[in-house]
Amino acid sequence: MSTANVASRRRGPGSVQYSRIDPDYRGSGEAGGAGQMIEFLRSLVGIGADNLNPGQMALRAVLTFVVAVIIVRLGHKRLFGKGTAFDLVVAIMFGSVMSRAITNTLGLLAIWLAGFVLVMLHRLMAALAYRLDWFGPLVKGHPVLLVKDGQADPAALRDAHISRMDLDQALHETGSENDLSRVRLAYLERDGTISVIPRHEGPRILEVSLDKDVQVVRIAVE
Repeated sequence: MSTANVASRRRGPGSVQYSRIDPDYRGSGEAGGAGQMIEFLRSLVGIGADNLNPGQMALRAVLTFVVAVIIVRLGHKRLFGKGTAFDLVVAIMFGSVMSRAITNTLGLLAIWLAGFVLVMLHRLMAALAYRLDWFGPLVKGHPVLLVKDGQADPAALRDAHISRMDLDQALHETGSENDLSRVRLAYLERDGTISVIPRHEGPRILEVSLDKDVQVVRIAVE
């Protein structure tokens, strides 16, 4: 350490030496090398920069993609599946937050942490919905009965804004005809889809008499 950086004063034998460090002195050796490395990494991803160049944005995209995949893997599989409005809201918020890591010049760690917190919050709420009967309907809603024993509920269809064409489409997707009499139950599920449970009718029995001297043959037609 040079005398330019340290000012010393002694007050006689056995006294303590007081030193003042120049604020412009940044040190050397390992500490200085670590500081230079951190500054290099910050400049590489554009942290604190006025604008991001294409290379910095591309590197941020790669890093954010890797981090996002890791975070999603830690979350619940239903997050980006065909879930409820609760799942959809968290998925949209997660995508919005993580996209800021690519286009924003702020620190990456804070943005990644925010995305991680969102996914863990989703996982926690999904666990609570599984364990608490009252909590699941609170955040996910209730299924709505639209058809029962071939009879549609006009009030339920009106409240759910489901038209007869929407109902027919659901029947087509299940391979059924546009005949409500063959529907036992139909629900508007919590994820917005319409599920149809067809009515299981027994086989028709046909009696065929071949000859007056021959016993009647009974044939079951599915």
